[in-house]
Amino acid sequence: MTGAFQMADTAMFQLFLRASTDNTFKLPRADLDFKARDAELDRTRVRSILEAIDGALLEAENEQPVIRRRLEDALARAAVTLGNGTDEYLERDAVDTHYQNLLSIEISNAERRLNELADTIAHFQSLKAAMLTGFPDLSAR
Repeated sequence: MTGAFQMADTAMFQLFLRASTDNTFKLPRADLDFKARDAELDRTRVRSILEAIDGALLEAENEQPVIRRRLEDALARAAVTLGNGTDEYLERDAVDTHYQNLLSIEISNAERRLNELADTIAHFQSLKAAMLTGFPDLSAR
């Protein structure tokens, strides 16, 4: 029986080989359908990544004016508590010194955050540019 199976397998293989060279089993449209679906799936994935980058970029850009206002407010309050005398620091009340120290920390934190946001925004813009370079058929938003 092994010989019969072997002969059937050989005959079947030759049939498939002949059919594949004759293009009997080839479906030309199926290949195009797969390519179209694959391309659309890729575009959908890239769009979702671009949307995430755009969202993060927008949030970071919207945070900047809030931090700038906080910085300007802290600078204005520090100027008021600082005084205008040349020897003000010698006669300053302990409470004013305490507030100056707190405002100094707030100013430092706001400046640090603005620098971080600038770096983050630059990185997000680079990511977006790389995505659009790699997938030029997607339009920039």
